[in-house]
Amino acid sequence: MSTVKAPCPPCSSGMFHKVEYRPSVTSPSSAAEKLGFAKLCVINVTGSNLLKCSRKCSGNWFKPIKAMEDSHSAWTDDCAAFSGKNLHQMSSVGKSTNILWHDCPIQKRDRQQLLQQKGCVIWLTGLSGSGKSTIACALSQSLHSRGKLSYILDGDNIRHGLNRDLSFRAEDRSENIRRIGEVAKLFADAGVICITSLISPYQRDRDACRALLPEGDFIEVFIDVPLHVCEARDPKGLYKLARAGEIKDFTGIDDPYEPPSSCEIVLQQKGSECKSPNDMAEIVMSYLEKSGHLQA
Repeated sequence: MSTVKAPCPPCSSGMFHKVEYRPSVTSPSSAAEKLGFAKLCVINVTGSNLLKCSRKCSGNWFKPIKAMEDSHSAWTDDCAAFSGKNLHQMSSVGKSTNILWHDCPIQKRDRQQLLQQKGCVIWLTGLSGSGKSTIACALSQSLHSRGKLSYILDGDNIRHGLNRDLSFRAEDRSENIRRIGEVAKLFADAGVICITSLISPYQRDRDACRALLPEGDFIEVFIDVPLHVCEARDPKGLYKLARAGEIKDFTGIDDPYEPPSSCEIVLQQKGSECKSPNDMAEIVMSYLEKSGHLQA
């Protein structure tokens, strides 16, 4: 055991004149040592010496600390934020009552400046089998290769978690789109380029999502592939099940799809001509370049 004499504090009892430092006896492979933390030492002080010290110690070593004169006012100012005096009027939204929007000093423009891009929502819509998910991944890869942060909200993926309580009835489909629209809005507010890949068959639901974002930040992309082509592809085998009556309310078979009336981009398959997913992604990338979303 190595013994080190500690510096003597101003104590007349002599209690601290023989302080022993004993390194920890734990093995060198202990977690604390691996992480680089200093080992604790043991200060050996007897009860009698401690009693002597409590009677004899004097001077500045145990002198009470005097608070700064302005500490009370600083504390009062800091606590004003918690008092409720500066709160705006409470509001109600839907079934939520007595709620208040809380603003923070770091805003969307600050996050965009950090990421060197503008947050937006790229809403891919089209029939099942039109290639939405494949194009979304190709677009995300292209953005990533250029140092741009994106995130994909895929319809099936979201139904594995957030929207697993929803069916494919019309009212549940609308709620599915509403929730995803709200999440996409948060991603865009974070400065992220959010790509949604959803059938989203109803115009009113897509329009409601558009209304959530500032003008220009909702980019609707219609994957215009004819039904017979999508059905021929049938990557999930769903069209076959729908035709057999095993799946009800399937878009394009017994539930309608409403094509966008005024979308920003149309990715269309004309006859036998079919662009690759990467080619379609580059069309969207060109739009983002021109719209300024790839710069802060």
